[in-house]
Amino acid sequence: MFRLFISILVAALLATTPGQARAEVVATFYSHDFGDYFPHAFIRLKGTVDATGEKVDTNYGFTAVSVSPAILMGSVKGMIETKDAKYVSRSNPHFTLRLSDAEYRKLIDHVERWRSMPGKSYSLNKRNCVHFVMEAAALLGLSVNRKSKFFKKPKSFVLEVMKLNPALKL
Repeated sequence: MFRLFISILVAALLATTPGQARAEVVATFYSHDFGDYFPHAFIRLKGTVDATGEKVDTNYGFTAVSVSPAILMGSVKGMIETKDAKYVSRSNPHFTLRLSDAEYRKLIDHVERWRSMPGKSYSLNKRNCVHFVMEAAALLGLSVNRKSKFFKKPKSFVLEVMKLNPALKL
């Protein structure tokens, strides 16, 4: 009986003793209400890469280089954009994923592929900020609706992803 008591006591003490903090990067998926500022859907990465100790605090979205009526006519030059803290704070965070180092690297590779697309890479109907976020979500193993009716409605699209993946939460 005494041994059982000691075992339980030791287990309880170990459970309440703080362990070493685990390094990780989290990806938070955002939308920004429509307005004059772009992109309207983007991903924020924050944390520490376990393998290298690299500190990460950035965000990525995809938008047109020049937002003008030309985006209504067809494809235009696109770019990956990182927004300032004020823009992020005025945007809507929807859900967060904890990334392994391998997932973080896949996401960074995704960003670089979109950054290096040649020519007129932005298309309001075929390759906009929502498509960028959709591909990132799919890359991380989430279910997405590739025939969504929300490709021009960032908030609605991200909410749809959450509905398709009920375990997601902020």
